[in-house]
Amino acid sequence: MAAASDELSAESAPGGKLRSHWFNDIKNVAIFRQKKDAALSAHDKTQDYLVGVRGFLVIQSFLWVFLQTFVPATVKGSANTTGPAYQLALRKSLSVLFWNDSLIYSSIILLSARTTCLPFLLNPEKIVVASSAFRRGLRLWFPTAAALVICYIAFSKNLGAQYLFDFANATSNYSMHADIYTMPNSLANFNSIFNIFWVPYNFSYQAGNWAFPTQTLWIVTALFQQSYTVFTAMLIAPYTRASWRVKGCIIFISTAFWVYSWAWFSITGLLLADAVVNMDFGTRSKIPLKIGPVSIPKWTLYILLMVAGFAMQFTWATARPDLANAELQYHTGLYSTGGLYTWNDVNAPQLRSDNYLVILGFFLLLDTYEWVQRLFNNAMFLYLGRRSFSYFLIQSIIVYTLGIKLFMHMTTNPSYNTANARGASFVACLATTIVAAEAFYRLVDRPSQAFARMVFDWIRE
Repeated sequence: MAAASDELSAESAPGGKLRSHWFNDIKNVAIFRQKKDAALSAHDKTQDYLVGVRGFLVIQSFLWVFLQTFVPATVKGSANTTGPAYQLALRKSLSVLFWNDSLIYSSIILLSARTTCLPFLLNPEKIVVASSAFRRGLRLWFPTAAALVICYIAFSKNLGAQYLFDFANATSNYSMHADIYTMPNSLANFNSIFNIFWVPYNFSYQAGNWAFPTQTLWIVTALFQQSYTVFTAMLIAPYTRASWRVKGCIIFISTAFWVYSWAWFSITGLLLADAVVNMDFGTRSKIPLKIGPVSIPKWTLYILLMVAGFAMQFTWATARPDLANAELQYHTGLYSTGGLYTWNDVNAPQLRSDNYLVILGFFLLLDTYEWVQRLFNNAMFLYLGRRSFSYFLIQSIIVYTLGIKLFMHMTTNPSYNTANARGASFVACLATTIVAAEAFYRLVDRPSQAFARMVFDWIRE
């Protein structure tokens, strides 16, 4: 009917055929604009608290980078196991809660999965998933490449790495990564950038990660790889029963745990997002669990998960450090050895059950209660959360250049003691990181997101 009406108006008007083409051109432009709008990531402001959680992780990660470099005895799991009493007390208490590296990077990976799938779950259209999957690589590649270029200029072309060894020896720091890899040439640097988005396993042993201060750039590889695990798994959400999705995800998560894959965390993030968006998790989670005549508030179970995870971590940090890495023996090594983990590489990033219990309990609590969400949905956390990738890429470079250089300069002057030098380095690193991360966000991070959208629109014209 509509087609017949268009043809009739075209024939009845002077120059009808030309008018019909003109009308169709306008209509096609309107349709394309609608498609461009549909390709934009759906945004639900009620989920902004997740950005705030990212901001909280920014603060934690900065503390870890600085303390691991300047006060390593205060950091849980560091190689510096001796030091002043106050440092060891912090190591066995606040470090577990606030600057725990394995808990931080595990949280980042689960949170990434929790947010990556949201646009499609909120608007389950094919254009949305196509946009997310296409733009993911470009959005991560340009900032990562810029960070590694900065590292190449700073360490390979100017500063070298010898001063890092001098600093580590002078401060008896056995925990920091002084053996930073200096790229021999620009081609090697380019290849290392390429490999960040290519290597399938042993992420932490790639050249790009070793050339990055603190050697934490492997997280980008894990995020990129697990994004496509999430993209693939989330496609079934609009077409399957919720109960079967929950059962299937639990089987997937259990298998990923067994084979020691980061899908263990990322599919958990996907399941949490699916439950919140499609299963009214917030309301159902507030309904007490009934066991016979007894009603148990579900929040107590979530707290128990967190308590169990932290209890294990405090045990490993205080009473039984010899058991901290024993869990490795209970996984298969399909991504490395092809069999059981017969080796115990405690220096490689670890997927840990204690971290998983803490993170799972936290997110279940977070997604249930609005008052918990409001704690993270504040202006400062949201500001940091939107710039979290820039902070992650910049802060280690600042600490390993400005921070260490300032510390060494001050400690050569008898007027300053070690505490003064640490304090000055902390203030300088914090202030410089805030400014540099903001500049990186505006000059590199945001333009990379805009460029990814532009390219996706261009390939559809």
